[in-house]
Amino acid sequence: MILVTGGTGFIGRALVRQLVEAGHEVRTLIRPSPHSPRLPQGVPVEVAVVSLNDLRGLRAALRGVDYIYHLAGGESSAQLFETDVEGTKTLVQAAAGASVQQIIYLSHLDADKSSAFPVLRAKGLAEDHIRNGDIPHTILRSSIVFGPEDNFTTTISRLAQISPGIIFLPNKGETYLQPLWVEDLVTCLLWSLENPELVNQTHTIGGSEYFTLRQIFEIVLAASNRRKLILSASTPILRVTNLTLKAAFPNFPISGFFLDYLATDRTCETDSLPRIFGLMPARFTYRLNYLNREGWFAKLRAKLSKK
Repeated sequence: MILVTGGTGFIGRALVRQLVEAGHEVRTLIRPSPHSPRLPQGVPVEVAVVSLNDLRGLRAALRGVDYIYHLAGGESSAQLFETDVEGTKTLVQAAAGASVQQIIYLSHLDADKSSAFPVLRAKGLAEDHIRNGDIPHTILRSSIVFGPEDNFTTTISRLAQISPGIIFLPNKGETYLQPLWVEDLVTCLLWSLENPELVNQTHTIGGSEYFTLRQIFEIVLAASNRRKLILSASTPILRVTNLTLKAAFPNFPISGFFLDYLATDRTCETDSLPRIFGLMPARFTYRLNYLNREGWFAKLRAKLSKK
């Protein structure tokens, strides 16, 4: 039995689907909430409704569990310490008294307990709790992930949809990113299971290409069949603007996490997936059809590739 935390998130749903397709029994940990969980449709999974800070509840949820995929993370600044740090500590404590053979933790590129950025600091502290525990572990630090219903390309597309015609980028759009296709990440997570070469190891993984933030915005706008003027603005101004818009429109798609992530380059070696997993990652521009269901971008790319 495999327990997945964060199984209702963008990456978690893709992982649960692949695990079940591979023949594994999966139990998804869901935090108590008045909202209906977004489980992958048509995928048979067990559900355990329990908070990551509930030691007794976690011990019950871990009965019969052999492996843990820990993907859960805080959805707001207020939840970072509670979920990522204390939640991970409690999960490791509960796992120590169960039959868990391995914890596979999905972290972020540049995670560091000394980081100035709250998300990366929380991930770094969570990594320490896992390393200091008694359970064999594998930690994958991933670059930014893209795919259907993500918080990256879909957010950019939504921002373009509600924008009056202009989009502002932090740092002149010169920050370099390394997008990783969600199905490639999930494959790496799946292949980390019972892999002796990865036990008690931390690996950084990313896509096969570097793009500036400006290039990514231009590609996503083209894939979404939208035209916008792209201008630069200082990060402090964008933070204030974002807080104002969030207060007025709670569903505004840009978060403070996103601005933190874009504050500096987020890259690693482009050969990380082939070298560690023997997997050739998907090209960024080849996987964006989900942004335009009419297939306009695919037709344009096919047309250009023939020239």
